Amino acid sequence: MTGGTAAPRHRLRNRLMLAFAAFTLAVTALFGLYAVVFAYTVEDMFFNAMLEREAEVQLRHRTGSGIWATPRESWMRVVEDADGLPAGIAATLRAEPRRTEFAGADGDHYHLRALDAPDASAWLVAEVSGQLVVRPQRNALLRLLAWSGVAMAALALVLGWWLARRTTAPLSRLAGLMADTAPDRLPAAFASEFRDDEVGLLARRLEDLVARIRAFVAREREFTRDASHELRTPLAVIRGSTERLATDPALSAEARHSLAHIRQSAASLEQTVDALLSLAREEALPGSGTSTGVLALLERVVVDQSPLLEGKDITVDIDVPADAVMALPAPALNILLSNLVGNAFAHTREGLISIQAHGGHLWIRNPGAGVRAADLQPFAKAEASTGFGLGLSIAGRLCERYGIDLVIEEVEPGHMVARLPLLDRHRA
Repeated sequence: MTGGTAAPRHRLRNRLMLAFAAFTLAVTALFGLYAVVFAYTVEDMFFNAMLEREAEVQLRHRTGSGIWATPRESWMRVVEDADGLPAGIAATLRAEPRRTEFAGADGDHYHLRALDAPDASAWLVAEVSGQLVVRPQRNALLRLLAWSGVAMAALALVLGWWLARRTTAPLSRLAGLMADTAPDRLPAAFASEFRDDEVGLLARRLEDLVARIRAFVAREREFTRDASHELRTPLAVIRGSTERLATDPALSAEARHSLAHIRQSAASLEQTVDALLSLAREEALPGSGTSTGVLALLERVVVDQSPLLEGKDITVDIDVPADAVMALPAPALNILLSNLVGNAFAHTREGLISIQAHGGHLWIRNPGAGVRAADLQPFAKAEASTGFGLGLSIAGRLCERYGIDLVIEEVEPGHMVARLPLLDRHRA
């Protein structure tokens, strides 16, 4: 069974594009920060160099004349007393004696240089707000950096899209090739279409896997063809023999009853073989897409499985309305009910086996040692089982094929329940 193929989602391509864009933005922001820090640092170094030269002049003048000279720059002045420093600087300086740069009120900005002459101490104060170059250009600089970052991110997206598309195109092509495969439609010799890189290596490994699958499918088809012949031949012999025996007038009523049961069992087995071979070949079972009435088929199954009740004190209660329908073709429903009812009959020693339809489900309840969900696996057998452990596995595969929710559980110690959904009567 195949379904519609969803449109591919280019998650890897998108991640590559976003990684390029994020990396570019990070690099742009980092170097933008470096540019701003560099500009402020150079500006501060310029002011500090001017203060250093002026401090040398002041100290020579103080040593020669005993007084401080008038600074050569109008935006510098010598302050001999801390109380003469601009507002707020004295308190900050006492808390941070090594600090040399201060922000004042109304946008003023100060640089400070201590003057330590042999006979006196003072401060050389420079109010540099009028000489600042970076601050007036700061907003423009930040806008330039922001637009540059956006432009670089856009360029990175384009480059990332191109590179991601070039990188992921072979992967997408390989994925599309694999998405179109089926057991009867396997690609051949496709690895040579890809370059000798990581994608090419993956393609070669997939080609090897496809070759092994093709060989397995061929062996499986040969087996199912041979099995079909080998299984149908003895069944045809049994059917022919029972038909000839049925014409013998010397047969007793009991013998005729047993013969009819053998003939019915052979016919049921032929139907089961056809269903199993169709499952093995992944073919549609006869009557696929149809629904089947439950009651008539269930009654026939109970009769066919009745030999499992011989010698047991068991009562079978069937409460299923005549219009109960299940979304399965008759052959599949026959196999399913035969396995579930036969399992209930085989694992019950005494008591009541109840088969009821209510709440939109068919319920098969039986006391005794039952099965577990694990027994749906091939060759998994309960302790009381006398078969090969394939019956419930077949039932599980049928339900999986037709989307039927089969539930087998132990509702209470020693009481098993098998539950199957019935088709809504209004939709049937």
